[in-house]
Amino acid sequence: MAVKETLSYSDGVKGWPSFYSFLPDYLIGMNSFFYSFHQGQLYRHNTNELRNNYYGVQYNSNITGVFNVQPQTIKLFKTMSLESDAAWGVKTLETDLGNGDMLSTYFEQKEGEWFSFIRNKSTTVNFKLRSANGIGQIAAVNVAFVGIDIVFNVSLGSIISIGDTLYHQVTPTSSRPTGIITAINQATNTVTIAVVLNMPLASQFAFYYKDPVAESHGARGYFMRFQLENTDTTPVELFSVGSSVMKSYP
Repeated sequence: MAVKETLSYSDGVKGWPSFYSFLPDYLIGMNSFFYSFHQGQLYRHNTNELRNNYYGVQYNSNITGVFNVQPQTIKLFKTMSLESDAAWGVKTLETDLGNGDMLSTYFEQKEGEWFSFIRNKSTTVNFKLRSANGIGQIAAVNVAFVGIDIVFNVSLGSIISIGDTLYHQVTPTSSRPTGIITAINQATNTVTIAVVLNMPLASQFAFYYKDPVAESHGARGYFMRFQLENTDTTPVELFSVGSSVMKSYP
């Protein structure tokens, strides 16, 4: 089913700058007011306190933009800042190398602007990122009081932590998630999985993947496209959107 929108034309920019979700039958400006007809009813706009409500349907405000400085350079987008009188959520955030999103609660107000580090999606799994770290071959799999204990003959290292997802290799080109690590014993090189998603076997190679939201290092790519969303029903102004951008050094 095709998506329908209402477009508005601006004489100042000589273009179509805004898209609206509501679909009127007819629009007209008269006596400094804006009117529309919908299903035989007459409506006067910009007079009610409940913003983004059209014909009894509540909508959200969405703005799409792109950061594309030095388009021939792969960049690291570290942060996003909003010069606004309210926080916005980042509904979608994507580059040519990945994607993410940020809740409005991620933004903190600093010196009059809303600021947040760029976060990956909670479902992001990219083994090419720094979030993936190898451990080694599994020495033994023991049934524990809750879940299983997985023992290694090598040190687990200092980066692994509770909440990471453990994976085990099934074939040279495929792996399966074992489960989320719930306990770590560095003295015996043992990790505990309380809820087992896929049972591993001894001698299989194991690695872990850090929480993609907590371990976000920004977004990499030639460009970054984002869609902001605001759900407030009171007036909100957005003046500018910024980002801390630097050249990416792999």
